[in-house]
Amino acid sequence: MSASEAGLVEQVVDTGRYPLTDPDSTAWKDAVDRARRDLRELGCSVLSNFVRSSLHEELRAEGAAIAPLAHYDVEVVNAYNIAVDAELPEDHPARTAMERGNAFVARDAIPRQAIIHRLYTSELFQRFIAECVEVPRVHELADPLAGLCLNVVRPGMDHPWHFDTNEFAVSLLTQQSEDGGVFEYCPGIRSARDENFGDVRAVLAGDGEHLVRRIALRPGDLQLFRGRYSLHRVTTVRGATARHTAIFAYSERPGVIGSVARTKQIFGRVLPEHLAAEGRAVRVDQLLD
Repeated sequence: MSASEAGLVEQVVDTGRYPLTDPDSTAWKDAVDRARRDLRELGCSVLSNFVRSSLHEELRAEGAAIAPLAHYDVEVVNAYNIAVDAELPEDHPARTAMERGNAFVARDAIPRQAIIHRLYTSELFQRFIAECVEVPRVHELADPLAGLCLNVVRPGMDHPWHFDTNEFAVSLLTQQSEDGGVFEYCPGIRSARDENFGDVRAVLAGDGEHLVRRIALRPGDLQLFRGRYSLHRVTTVRGATARHTAIFAYSERPGVIGSVARTKQIFGRVLPEHLAAEGRAVRVDQLLD
């Protein structure tokens, strides 16, 4: 651990609660144990005020400065991010179409000196995340656009029900909406062996309220989430302020690059790296997505 690396973490992270520079401490063990327990039992863990409160305004301002660079698109989707006209049984939940008005700022538009970029590339941060999600190591995506991005949900828009491609997700709320923009999820609604279409269909139809949990996130909160197996969404943002969330994309294996179709859908463009990697994706299961 270099002095500069430790200095960065000490400056940005509330190390009194999350001592990333002291992995042998009791506080480190307590933070990791709580995150692991939450992920096992609830599928989600929120590390409140992970970023020091004195930096919350800087965190917000940095996100607001790049938010206009987001690729914005409105499209009809389903929870599995597969073609809405796919040939499926009449009662298949993928036949439930939803409108998504979402926007993402790609990694190559995020300044290297930004708080979220410095966190994403920190080896101490990566080690902590790996411990929390119980994997030997996490790797930054090789994808030049998707490794780190800022999600922008504008007023009047939402991020409808969906599953993630990655087994776990790491995100940081940088700007809270005035109203709405609530994170809702159905923990463990499916597994690697069972799609559980019945419960998914019930949630999409509005009949699965008993399966839904809600989390009130605040700026500076770090969220760890098993989104591959938990259906989730962000409710409609209301008021005049957009909801901004930094997405830290990691993988258990190095060299991961997004598909051409998905990359173009999210960022509106692809780079030579995406074209070169097409068709070489490695899947962890055979679930729909």
